[in-house]
Amino acid sequence: QVQLVESGGGSVQAGGSLRLSCAASGSIFSINAMGWYRRAPGKQRELVATITSGGNTNYADSVKGRFTISRANAKNTVYLQMNSLKPEDTAVYYCTASVVGISYNDYWGQGTQVTVSS
Repeated sequence: QVQLVESGGGSVQAGGSLRLSCAASGSIFSINAMGWYRRAPGKQRELVATITSGGNTNYADSVKGRFTISRANAKNTVYLQMNSLKPEDTAVYYCTASVVGISYNDYWGQGTQVTVSS
């Protein structure tokens, strides 16, 4: 079994910064893509950013230039540095990982709340 544990959420004023972390643990041989999604109140879950094991990244247009995704492969950890935060970034943020272990599965974290006030 694999667990993803997120940390780093909280409340911040518009223009501020937060850094989210997500550590994977358990029966892991390797991890392919890792990423972050978010769900704002009353909205569907949306992609924020993804990163491959080789470091290739992809971002939603709404966060390009403000958010940076990175990962530490040796620690099975993915990060999301969020700068110039806006009230519309308020959401529950979920990390995800495509894990090769006993089998190949996608796993999700429990979510961490990010609240940006104007």
